[in-house]
Amino acid sequence: MSRRGKRRKPMSDINVVPYIDVMLVLLIVFMVTAPMLMQGVKVELPQAASLPVGKQSDEPLIVSVKEDGNYFLNLGSDQEKSQSLGVVQDKVGKIIRRKPTTTVLVWGDKNVPYGKVVELMTALQAAGAPAVGLVTENP
Repeated sequence: MSRRGKRRKPMSDINVVPYIDVMLVLLIVFMVTAPMLMQGVKVELPQAASLPVGKQSDEPLIVSVKEDGNYFLNLGSDQEKSQSLGVVQDKVGKIIRRKPTTTVLVWGDKNVPYGKVVELMTALQAAGAPAVGLVTENP
């Protein structure tokens, strides 16, 4: 009597466990870094009940105004460096010309004089920003 057993198939199946592990690690990395993407200079935002801005495909451009009236832009390595209104307007204008759909957000400290915020918003609109949003904190 001959021994005839089942023939084994060659190992042609792909082992997906390592791929799942890699995907889970990437998911954790993205979850940790996502809140860091939208950063600006630390200001004390005013509180107001408002609806959040809808999903955007591009990262918004953030212009911050500190209590002392200094302007900051979340671009490059000099985010913590105070900039004049003219420099901010020029840089925003260049970005808007490259990407016309870029959203511009203003982070204004709650103690900034109203005139400073209006002056900034006017300069941003003159630079070509299609819409300028004001960022607040939920009460």
